[in-house]
Amino acid sequence: MRDVKRRYGRAVDDVVSPFTVDVPPAAVTDLRRRLHDTRWSDPPTVDDWSQGVPPGVLQEVCRYWADEYDWPARQARVNAFPQVVTEIDGLPVHALHVRSPHEGALPLVLTHGWPGSVLEFLEVVGPLTDPEDPRDAFHLVVPSLPGYGWSGRPTVPGWGPGRTADAWVELVRRLGYGRFGAQGGDIGSFVSANLGARHPDRVVGVHLNMVVTEPPEGQTDFDEREQRALDRMRAFRTDGSAYSHQHRTRPQTLGYGLTDSPAGQCAWILEKFHAWTDSGGDPVGTLGIDRLLDHVSVYWFTGTATSSARMYWEMARAPEERTPRVDVPTGVSMFPGEIFVPPRAWAERQLTDIRLWHEHESGGHFAAMERPQELLADVREFFRPLR
Repeated sequence: MRDVKRRYGRAVDDVVSPFTVDVPPAAVTDLRRRLHDTRWSDPPTVDDWSQGVPPGVLQEVCRYWADEYDWPARQARVNAFPQVVTEIDGLPVHALHVRSPHEGALPLVLTHGWPGSVLEFLEVVGPLTDPEDPRDAFHLVVPSLPGYGWSGRPTVPGWGPGRTADAWVELVRRLGYGRFGAQGGDIGSFVSANLGARHPDRVVGVHLNMVVTEPPEGQTDFDEREQRALDRMRAFRTDGSAYSHQHRTRPQTLGYGLTDSPAGQCAWILEKFHAWTDSGGDPVGTLGIDRLLDHVSVYWFTGTATSSARMYWEMARAPEERTPRVDVPTGVSMFPGEIFVPPRAWAERQLTDIRLWHEHESGGHFAAMERPQELLADVREFFRPLR
């Protein structure tokens, strides 16, 4: 009896089917109509982002989304990669599954977060599966989180990072792999940490590009590096965490507006790309409007504004899954524009076997999009001795 059966008492079917993203033209037409019919709010009383996304920025992004953004071409970009879907514990799980041409490649699970999607990783798939040095090759499994993208939307509670990690282990088994590595940021960092904590017999190592941890209880004196981490944490809680509180407490109420209004969905996500990228306040110019709208479009076309937010509700009810003790080898890539930038000493209380800790000079929350070369180098360096 496999772990997923024992833990959740649900029979599983091992069938893994090919999957293709197929948004009907009528859905694209409907999106454009809704954008053209948007009822815009009144302007803010300031000329910056302190009250939210400025109307001029959002209106231009939505104008492009309605009139110039080519979803069929972007969809074809996703479909250029092999994809699968399989039902695990009653939930359809979607994933990119890209095998390396090199014998002996290490299976690696890449897990995204919010407000991202599997599309975060498209630019690193090729370099990871077919690198210059075949000894650094990976077979990639890139799942859509439960309630996100093209995975199913949970209809019962309980789908937090721990249960998701258990599902990933089953997914990897069905794809024919034994031991594997895990990598993730944002919610993907929680899932990846749970993979290492709950399945140390299967996971060779965990690489994270976000670590959430606090200073030791009772610490009152902080050096310059620690103070910077503390200031960042306090700033987020004071001025940047309202979205998280809404997700954690009332995702259903939030979801009605975001599911009905593409402009609202766009604003909700665009604000976070502004806040969390190392872009000098211009995420559109830095990342490109098409790459930003790719993620917004995934949430819109799949109707997952509500179900994706529920993951925060789940994490609030399972706090032990936010900071599980991880004893397998762990690597961390820290980028200065990240939401949290804790020092290594704070992280070592949770991550007991840190083998790599790199603090980079630039980059932010969306490492695979913002600093792919740095992330690739760190992932290769970390997993090289663990193969």
